[in-house]
Amino acid sequence: MRILDPMSSSSFPPIVHGGPDALGVPAHDFSSNGNACGPCPAALAALQAADAEHYPDPHYTALRETLARFHGVDASRIVVAASASEFIFRITAAFAARGGRYVVLPPHSYGDYRRAARAWGLTAVARGAPVEPAALHWYCDPSSPLGQAEPAFGAGIDALPPAACGVLDLAYEPLRLEGALALDAVQRDRVWQLWTPNKAMGLTGIRAAYAIAPRADRTLHEALLQMAPSWPAGVHGVALLEAWTRPDAQQWLAGCRATLRPWKARQQALCEDLGWTVLPSVGNFIGVRPAGGGVPALAAALRARGVKVRDAASFGLPEALRLAVLPPASQDALRDAVRSLG
Repeated sequence: MRILDPMSSSSFPPIVHGGPDALGVPAHDFSSNGNACGPCPAALAALQAADAEHYPDPHYTALRETLARFHGVDASRIVVAASASEFIFRITAAFAARGGRYVVLPPHSYGDYRRAARAWGLTAVARGAPVEPAALHWYCDPSSPLGQAEPAFGAGIDALPPAACGVLDLAYEPLRLEGALALDAVQRDRVWQLWTPNKAMGLTGIRAAYAIAPRADRTLHEALLQMAPSWPAGVHGVALLEAWTRPDAQQWLAGCRATLRPWKARQQALCEDLGWTVLPSVGNFIGVRPAGGGVPALAAALRARGVKVRDAASFGLPEALRLAVLPPASQDALRDAVRSLG
């Protein structure tokens, strides 16, 4: 068994994220995967109109009904979260509380899956390793950091033991630029579906998310509700989640995908011209392997020039970068900054 994080490990790796840092907001930020066409006008208007003088409904009654209509599910299955990361830690805690011991991860994935497992003393193992039936399985499609579709996804969901808990992170599904999610309705209903529309709406500073519970496993569903803090999402989070379901927001998003596709093709060509290896991706971001390696030094030098890229070492991909698809002007800034390094 390939154990990624033994239960006895007491060391926690540093938290690594894209986006603003101690130097502020980068002039050209390839490190964060928000929609480069944003912000969404409808969502922005909803945020500006939000009534911050009052609490939101603590039960999020209208919000859950709106999200349920959008997805065609019962409102009782909607679980509101402060963010995707908050939900990741909450469901891991609930899983651990009912006696779970193993968390199964994709080959490369968002670090909070593993951090949450460590926090609750669970053993993280690579997908394909033999584990007991009652394990917590994480999926992400398109994946991070590579933006690739899960291989043999439907068959993998079908093969989950009845006691297993599967969670599908759909952070990048609204910004998928090629293909479609390879799951049918029955397979979707078998797993938790985690949605974080702030990326798609180009408003990553608003922290709000929600999950659709599976049809079965009411015990874990109830535990998640009981473990939630009061008002996990504030009124601005509620406004964002409601706005994203609106037809005008979805129409705007479809137009963004049409814009991002040629931007992505241009960015891939530019990276290849730099001598970098471009890895396959269906999302609004790409993985690249720069010529000559030295990724940490390269990332630091680019940051000093106002261009931030995401070192993928924390994803288990040393000597690779994850690059969000940005407009041509930012792509040119990346090219010029790389060439200025000689």
